[in-house]
Amino acid sequence: MESFQYWLDSPAISESEWRELSAIEGDEKEIESRFYAPLEFGTAGLRGVMGMGLHRMNIHIIRHATQAFATVIKGEGEAACEKGIVICFDCREQSDVFAREAACIMAANGIKVRLFEGLRPTPELSFAIRHYGAIAGINVTASHNPREYNGYKVYWSDGAQLPPQRAEAIALEMESTDVFTSIENMSFDEAKEKGMITMLGAETDEAFLEKVMSQSIMPEVVARVADRLKIVYTPFHGTGHILVPEVLKRLGITQLIPVEAQMKIDGTFPTVHSPNPEDPAGFELAAKLAEETGSDLVIGTDPDADRVAAMARDKNGALTIITGNQMGVLLLDYIIKARKAKGTLPENAAAVKSIVTTELAKEIAVKNGVHFEDTFTGFKFMAEKVAEYEKEGSHEYIFAYEESIGYMMGDYVRDKDAVTASMMIAEMAAYYLDKNMTLIDALEAIFEEYSYHEEQTLNLVMPGVDGLERMAALMNRLREDFPDVIGGTQVIRVRDYQSGWITVAGLGAVEQTTIVGSNVLYCELADGTSFIVRPSGTEPKIKIYILAKGSSREECLERIGRYEEFANSLKD
Repeated sequence: MESFQYWLDSPAISESEWRELSAIEGDEKEIESRFYAPLEFGTAGLRGVMGMGLHRMNIHIIRHATQAFATVIKGEGEAACEKGIVICFDCREQSDVFAREAACIMAANGIKVRLFEGLRPTPELSFAIRHYGAIAGINVTASHNPREYNGYKVYWSDGAQLPPQRAEAIALEMESTDVFTSIENMSFDEAKEKGMITMLGAETDEAFLEKVMSQSIMPEVVARVADRLKIVYTPFHGTGHILVPEVLKRLGITQLIPVEAQMKIDGTFPTVHSPNPEDPAGFELAAKLAEETGSDLVIGTDPDADRVAAMARDKNGALTIITGNQMGVLLLDYIIKARKAKGTLPENAAAVKSIVTTELAKEIAVKNGVHFEDTFTGFKFMAEKVAEYEKEGSHEYIFAYEESIGYMMGDYVRDKDAVTASMMIAEMAAYYLDKNMTLIDALEAIFEEYSYHEEQTLNLVMPGVDGLERMAALMNRLREDFPDVIGGTQVIRVRDYQSGWITVAGLGAVEQTTIVGSNVLYCELADGTSFIVRPSGTEPKIKIYILAKGSSREECLERIGRYEEFANSLKD
């Protein structure tokens, strides 16, 4: 209540902001939801519902976070300020306003800014940081979250999201300073006149696209099937609307069919309930268009174009969603095959995935002599592993991915990249069409060559003020007494990635995991299934991953069904 009153009385807020806060005066529940705690600043920055309040995304929180980030950058010395920061934004309401405000605050702190003139994909920001040698980057985006959200992603000089120590430094700076009175600011026009803000546009796009096109392995197969390969594309009203069609055109795709209603930039996402390509419901318009045009493939990128999902036709001609796990193994298998055929697969090739991603990827890599490693969830960890390979000269990575439809390749980005991935999906579809196969046919061939895998992700949503407490209580309960049997199957081992201990049934803690420091419990069952539990890093929910392996798809699905029942019981 004191925080609410402080905001209500602050001269820093505008009349419209004051009216928004005045409207909830006396509503203790609403005040509590907005002021019970600050939005937590982590390695992914900030993300939350837009509105006035300490626990909301608004211009005051943006200013406060940017001032803290500026202080951390200034701590690196004058050279860091001269290298400057790159800032971009997505299609969401207020994203452009928040980005300009962040630019002004950085400029007022003596940090040079390169600001994109219009909305751009997240991977282009990662590229631009590396391309221009900037010290850091900011992207105003809430990625695939619902329309009422916005976010503030932060990057360091390697083009990856902030490592934990730097995120912690920003969080501590925010804790120790006032949200209103600690801010240094200047007008946008003044910052431009002084040369502190310069604008980025087509020249950066072209440099990025040149790098994207360099990842193409077999463009000749596209030319062979160009008259037959029809692709429906939707950017979900977001930042992929220009660059994804352009890169597909340069690849040689001649029959690209856009979902016109979703090519229009609109942060309210009027044609979808959720702008998340993982949700099949979002593809309703695209699927309808594909049926009308006889398209073989549907590609959809999320609002900030860092994640991509696809649909392809099965043996009966029905459009089928390809999951993130499945697309990852398809791409990994294709990249290895194509590069072997071209003689460009490095002798020290490596691939990387997150620990919650299908183990089939590891089977494919190992059988083909490709080094393989797991990291914690999040591309910042994959970026660290790739950087480690580069520093040691030990391996050359060819592909990195995680199950939540994020894929990374090439040395020019250090985050998931839907622009490059869209191009590679199209090229891969052409490769298989040249063999009279769809991507679903290709996936079935992979299952037959290796083993059958099916995966399911469940979300135990725990909203509200007590949500974080309930999430922590569930994780503590499982750590203290993990079940010996799940869905009728014996638990063989449990890996606690927070402590690093691996516990074996009947023996207790016996060894350490190779990576440590993430709040994840990884359970291995006797039938080869993995049952994984971790809190989401950006939303109030516990995520449960069931990774089933079996002799057939039916066996995998039966196992998932049994373990789902146990997973849903955990929320009670």
